[in-house]
Amino acid sequence: MYSEKVMDHFKNPRNMGEIENASGVGTVGNAKCGDIMRMFLDIDDNGIIQDVKFKTFGCGAAVATSSMATELVKGKTIQEALEVTNKAVMEALDGLPPVKVHCSLLAEEAIHAALWDYAEKNGIKIDGLEKPKSDISEEEEDEEY
Repeated sequence: MYSEKVMDHFKNPRNMGEIENASGVGTVGNAKCGDIMRMFLDIDDNGIIQDVKFKTFGCGAAVATSSMATELVKGKTIQEALEVTNKAVMEALDGLPPVKVHCSLLAEEAIHAALWDYAEKNGIKIDGLEKPKSDISEEEEDEEY
């Protein structure tokens, strides 16, 4: 069963949409379940995330984790955003059913993918950021939590 917070973020998603001329855009998916998540970041000259939007094609948990992830990184520095994990997303949503944990992994990877795009566009290296995977498979999930 889903928590009240998951249902709230599914029914009333925060920051849904896209940012034109975004500083960074990241797209990730899970081929097995069909979820696709795209994250848009607007990062200012001081490295602060001024705005963040998402577009997600997937189940209610995918929409809810996308929504919560945007809330967790908005107003944060690049380094703080990099530290937002799938566990942090799940905790902020008061948990997810085990079969939906992969949605929180997608949210974490979407943030990383958007930060990677930002770094590439600006010719910079973000400490601790590795090239994100575009497809999150079930096998990798087991290692993450």
